[in-house]
Amino acid sequence: MDEAVSVARRFRGPPDSGNGGYVAGILAKHFGGSTCNVRLMMPPPLDVPLRVEIGGSGALLLHEGQAIAEAAAAEVDVKVPPPPTAAAARAAEARFTGLADHNFPGCFVCGPDRSPGDGLRIFPGAAGNQVAATWRPSDDLADEDGLVRTEYLWAALDCPGYFAVEQQAGLAVLGSLAVVLHRPVRAGETLIVTGWPIASEGRKHRVGTALHDSSGQLAAAAIATWVTLRPRSG
Repeated sequence: MDEAVSVARRFRGPPDSGNGGYVAGILAKHFGGSTCNVRLMMPPPLDVPLRVEIGGSGALLLHEGQAIAEAAAAEVDVKVPPPPTAAAARAAEARFTGLADHNFPGCFVCGPDRSPGDGLRIFPGAAGNQVAATWRPSDDLADEDGLVRTEYLWAALDCPGYFAVEQQAGLAVLGSLAVVLHRPVRAGETLIVTGWPIASEGRKHRVGTALHDSSGQLAAAAIATWVTLRPRSG
């Protein structure tokens, strides 16, 4: 079974490619949006026809026959540290390094150049051994039942992981993202978004991210690998 999709410019990460978490979430919808791992193989292009090819136990996102990303069902075993309080997470936003210097200030998830109601404006700042922020999903991100669509939850679980390893990673892009959803999220509820380092080896940086409600109950968790870009020669 094939399906045609497109990544609108609104959902960009870098200026000319899709936000990795959002694109991974689009592909993961074919697995119910949970207990799924998505590997990104090249920058997802914007505003062009893409094809989702589903077969066997996996799915591919293709552009003109070239694989952009691949997804497969996977157990997601992530040890989630306790989050800060919502007040502490909100205070951490003032320490978000991207407010002063951001690789991709127009990013749908964490770009400070995006206006409220356009980008998610998740600004994770230092909070002990992790980074944290708050997020209130807007109504336009929800389905007819008021539940936030899973691709937006995947997006929210993307960028905070980078800021947990920003110093080690430098300029980096998302290589893979695996998510487990513990419960649906309603538009308008206050969420605590966290990210923390797990391990770094060479150009690869493994991180965890999570969404908790304001009482500290876990709603979703993820493990991601970020890959430092090689410097351009010449």
